[in-house]
Amino acid sequence: MGARGESILRVGEGEYRLLFTNRALAEAQSAMGRGIIGVLRGFESGTSGVLDTAQLMVAGLEAARRDTRDGRRAAYTLADAYRLMDEVGFSEATKAVVEAIAPVLAYNPDEEEESDAPKAEPTA
Repeated sequence: MGARGESILRVGEGEYRLLFTNRALAEAQSAMGRGIIGVLRGFESGTSGVLDTAQLMVAGLEAARRDTRDGRRAAYTLADAYRLMDEVGFSEATKAVVEAIAPVLAYNPDEEEESDAPKAEPTA
C-alpha cells in the first residue's frame, strides 16, 4: 500500500476525498513555507490556523484528484478549500486533514511486510 492516508469530507450530498502521500505533504510544505511536523504541532499550540488547514486541504484534494485521474475537474484552489471549510467548519476540516496525514508520517514498510506475511499455525 505504501505511505498514504485518506479521509472524506461530507458536504451535503457530496463527498470530497483528501489523500496524503509524501508528495502531497511536500507540496503542502512548499506552499506553507514550513515543515509539516511544525504545522501539526502548531495546531496544538495555536500557532497554526485556518490558512494552514486550507493549504493542507488543497494538497490533499489535489492528490486525490490526481489519484483518480479526473482530468475533467479543474485543479483545486484555496478558494475551494475555504468553501469546503465554511461548509464543514474549521475543526472538522482540521480533524480530517490530521487523520489523513498521520498514516503517512507513521508509515513503516517493515510493519506492512509483517502484516502481509502468512501467520504460522499453532502446533498442538
